[in-house]
Amino acid sequence: MRQRSRRTAPARVPYAFLSPAIALFVVFMVVPIGYTVYLSLRRVQVSGLGLGAAARAEHFAGLDNYRQVLDDGEFWHSALRVLIYGCLLVPAMLGLALLFALLLDSPRARARRFSRVAIFMPYAVPAVIASLMWGFMYLPSVGPGQYLLTKAGGHPLDLLGPTSVYFSVANIALWGGTGFNMVVLFTALRAVPSELYEAARIDGATEWQIAWRIKIPMLTPALIMTFVFSLIATLQVFSEPTTLRPLTNSLPSNWTPLMKIYQDAFARDDIHLAAAASVVLAVATLVLSFGFLRLVQRRAFGAET
Repeated sequence: MRQRSRRTAPARVPYAFLSPAIALFVVFMVVPIGYTVYLSLRRVQVSGLGLGAAARAEHFAGLDNYRQVLDDGEFWHSALRVLIYGCLLVPAMLGLALLFALLLDSPRARARRFSRVAIFMPYAVPAVIASLMWGFMYLPSVGPGQYLLTKAGGHPLDLLGPTSVYFSVANIALWGGTGFNMVVLFTALRAVPSELYEAARIDGATEWQIAWRIKIPMLTPALIMTFVFSLIATLQVFSEPTTLRPLTNSLPSNWTPLMKIYQDAFARDDIHLAAAASVVLAVATLVLSFGFLRLVQRRAFGAET
């Protein structure tokens, strides 16, 4: 018995170190998710005039809340707006991040440390502060660019109009997210053996050919990872349009799915419908993320599968 206990004791040591992380994961992830699913299956039924403690009773609703969410046209309109927003943001953000990473990894690059910090710095600015800053720059009466344009004889641009607001909101996320993705891609580039570049240069390859035929293919796993992160962040966009909303009439309270969930929960006081919409959004995010990974896993991680 003593020998068996001595053998099993070292095997329990890793679990002892992992127990705080597991406890935090259960308390702050598993329990809230489970409670959200529980709320999504419930509904408050009001009887009479809704007065008194017994007038509002919570009961099991099954999948009725989910049916209401999927039949809600406002929810699908907000999803369409996020799709347009994502089509503008994600390619531009990843394209700029890749360009900056390749430029910083070039042998002719100068002041790399300063450039990395300068490009990454906007990511450290909170989204609300960045949205306020850009929002006031968009206004014709406040923005310095609009002022200079007017002084030059031009007309102020309506950067918060029904169509241009997509570009304005995407620009805020582009300004803040490019630096993070650049750091991820640049770090992946620094892990590529320099012997590959030296062999290519000996064979007569130019820097452009090295970037196109060696660096970018080697960055495929990192590009996929940054795309998935950007996809998840796009589906959960909330701070930027919510902060810009008081400055324009082009941003309704349900401009994104997360904004509609917020309105259902705190403005309409329907926490159960909001919980169901949250579960639908979480499942959609999970399906899109893992579906994309499943689609490209052979190309990105072929050596590991």
